[in-house]
Amino acid sequence: MVSWIISRLVVLIFGTLYPAYYSYKAVKSKDIKEYVKWMMYWIIFALFTTAETFTDIFLCWFPFYYELKIAFVAWLLSPYTKGSSLLYRKFVHPTLSSKEKEIDDCLVQAKDRSYDALVHFGKRGLNVAATAAVMAASKAPPRTLRPRIRKRCARENDWFQQCNERGVLNFDHPEPGEYCVENDGGYKTGSYRLWQMFYWQF
Repeated sequence: MVSWIISRLVVLIFGTLYPAYYSYKAVKSKDIKEYVKWMMYWIIFALFTTAETFTDIFLCWFPFYYELKIAFVAWLLSPYTKGSSLLYRKFVHPTLSSKEKEIDDCLVQAKDRSYDALVHFGKRGLNVAATAAVMAASKAPPRTLRPRIRKRCARENDWFQQCNERGVLNFDHPEPGEYCVENDGGYKTGSYRLWQMFYWQF
């Protein structure tokens, strides 16, 4: 018996790729007869693929099920049997012609309802996201720069104090807002607007 893998490969190659290539050639050559032929095939094949989704679940136990699928695809493609044209002209076209208006109305209604549903759920999603963001912001602890700046100022003061005790820095000679570093017995003064920087951050 033919396995599921072999059946899928045969249907993929001969039921999909082969017709796709000849459909390309029909479009390229602008042959109306070939174009109509392959359009009828693709309509039948779409119905076959839809039905196959369910028959693979409920009828896969049937004897020679996969062999029948391969034979059916070959029958659709054969230029001698012209199965796709036969099914389209005898069954599909009359059915679609008689139900075309109802199908179009259903498609329009489904399109409108899907658009309305999309807009409705989109608005609800935005409202939920906005509410969650507001609740999260209200529950979060307040964060300010002032405590961090004060800690930084304390660390800077400790560092300057330690350097001054070691004799590296001298706070007596420079003017406020400047620093003084010992350099070979002298002092090298430069502007270091430390307190001004912290002032603007406050």
